[in-house]
Amino acid sequence: MKFIDEVNIQVSSGKGGDGSVSFRREKFVPYGGPDGGNGANGGNLIFEGDENINTLVHFRGRKFYKAEDGEAGRGSQMDGATGQDMVIKVPVGTLIFNSDDGTLIDDITAHGQQKFIAEGGRGGLGNTYFKTPTNQAPRKAQAGQPAIEFNIRLELKLIADIALVGLPNAGKSTLISSISNSRPKIADYPFTTLTPNLGVVEVDKENSIVVADIPGLIEDASEGKGLGHQFLKHIERTSALVHLIDCSMLIDPEEAMGDYAVIRNELLKYDHDQFYNKPEIICLTKIDAMSEEEINEYQKFMEENLDKRVLPISSVSGRNMDLLKRIMLKTKESK
Repeated sequence: MKFIDEVNIQVSSGKGGDGSVSFRREKFVPYGGPDGGNGANGGNLIFEGDENINTLVHFRGRKFYKAEDGEAGRGSQMDGATGQDMVIKVPVGTLIFNSDDGTLIDDITAHGQQKFIAEGGRGGLGNTYFKTPTNQAPRKAQAGQPAIEFNIRLELKLIADIALVGLPNAGKSTLISSISNSRPKIADYPFTTLTPNLGVVEVDKENSIVVADIPGLIEDASEGKGLGHQFLKHIERTSALVHLIDCSMLIDPEEAMGDYAVIRNELLKYDHDQFYNKPEIICLTKIDAMSEEEINEYQKFMEENLDKRVLPISSVSGRNMDLLKRIMLKTKESK
């Protein structure tokens, strides 16, 4: 399924039904009179979070969403039927903006969460309502209130506990496929991941975490190179980052430090305040292709220069996978 994370749509509540102007006329009823029923209220406009949807692609083929209009009143004092609400389902993590003034209407962060956007127009009163002792045959009725229309922009920001970041081919997709139920495309060339992926990682019988794998960043992504920064919004909500560095093909530890700096710089260019203090778990990946001496050399060099713990991992052999999951859980719970 194609991944779409921003769309613009038009939405409208339902118009209220008009009241009826009608008079009772029956052969053997000497006293007739007004019997126009009331119009019904139009349907309301509601957005609802749905955890079974993970993209906004279903909005691409339809740009206008409208609740049902209320029915008009009829004779014999028959009121119209209320218009059906329009419930628009969106992925959990969707922000709803008013496109006309840019204001944030709501942030849908839970399954089943609803946001009432616009009330349907009230139905008009029929001429029965306007009958008085001095006006026995009123010929007026109210029109139903108009619908309320909005121009809406929907923006999806995935909700995950932990995000995987790194250069293309750093091992993010392989890692998430080995520790979760996610099955992203994996290949031996850059940018195999073109859209974010979510995976649920079971740490133990009682605890699990949601991990996001986003497309790899490259130097000057902030200037549009590679896939740019377009997917970084999907990791803004995470508790921590797992920063993956592939050392298996590098010449020396200083080159690994350079790769680390590239990603850090791009994150800070995107949003310094958001990412500067976000907890980070640094991992050396693909260590199954390295000797123990090389692993120790890279780990020691980076820990000394970054003053942070660096964890060697292998998604192929499973080395330190359980430890990584426990560290991710602990980091999530500490937030």
